[in-house]
Amino acid sequence: MTGFSGFDASRMLSFDLETTSRFPKEARIVTSALVRIDGRRVDAVEHLADPGVEIPEEAARIHGITTEKARAEGRPHDDVLADTVQAIREAWAEGMTLVVYNAAYDLTVLRQLTGDFTVTGPVFDPYVVDRVKDPYRRGKRNLTAMSEHYGVELGNAHEATSDALAAARIAWKQARQWPELTRMSEGELMEFQAVGHHDRQVDFAKYLEGQGKDASDVNTSWPMQG
Repeated sequence: MTGFSGFDASRMLSFDLETTSRFPKEARIVTSALVRIDGRRVDAVEHLADPGVEIPEEAARIHGITTEKARAEGRPHDDVLADTVQAIREAWAEGMTLVVYNAAYDLTVLRQLTGDFTVTGPVFDPYVVDRVKDPYRRGKRNLTAMSEHYGVELGNAHEATSDALAAARIAWKQARQWPELTRMSEGELMEFQAVGHHDRQVDFAKYLEGQGKDASDVNTSWPMQG
């Protein structure tokens, strides 16, 4: 494996899934986007999968892929899953950073579907970085709101390749805004995000409990749910 010498926004693989469910431990892949950035070269690949189950209307309204379209045009689900995991592992082997917006969702989906997916390289999560570095900013932190805040083009929201490209652009902006992120070792970068995510989620759970709301499903683990 190529050594990690700090987050380099010119060498990354940005990754995004659209799925059948907002719950990562029951979701199956509908589309998988992999945007590889190496210097000035950008290679984007998007896989359409037949998830093998009905795509709920709620999910189809978000990403625009119906059960009929997935069955007619999609590749076998397990093939898309295997290609996705292979691309991620190859990027890590080449010393690239995996950029994933809200990594605890997408990477948990991969773990649940494969049973053995593990994080063996650096992950940069623009969502977590933003929450830790700018915790008191008001407003939403979904990808649409974040793209507007950082001044990056989103394109078609919830279209996997557009989302992956937007996440990469946000990561680039964050690296410029907080250059100390680029000087962290792999372990320091991962710990910074994991601890920051945990602390922010614990605070969020306390807030919900203070409002008399259920906080039992608040995930404190990163980069995958426990």
